[in-house]
Amino acid sequence: MLSILEISLIILIISLLMMFIASTLSKKIIVDREKSSPFECGFDPKSSARIPFSLRFFLITIIFLIFDVEIALILPIILIMKISNLIMWTMTTMIFITILLIGLYHEWNQGMLNWSN
Repeated sequence: MLSILEISLIILIISLLMMFIASTLSKKIIVDREKSSPFECGFDPKSSARIPFSLRFFLITIIFLIFDVEIALILPIILIMKISNLIMWTMTTMIFITILLIGLYHEWNQGMLNWSN
């Protein structure tokens, strides 16, 4: 029977061999400056790093995060509908949706949803 040390050594050798093969096969022959430069949304990587970025990209990110959190909170509410108290489930869901609608109204009222001037 193999000991834990021997099994660990075999796993280490196999993983190092796989990493070596992957790194040698993935080498690109043609090095393109544009493709090897990092891509940042809304930034030109060849210009100064201290220029201000566009607020539209920031707002898109914030809206995406808000909708992502909403989905993460709404899905469990839907899944527990059958096993929970219907009146309590309805009240909790209505309060949650009301908070979301008040937030949407506030963003709309502040002009955050207007993408053009």
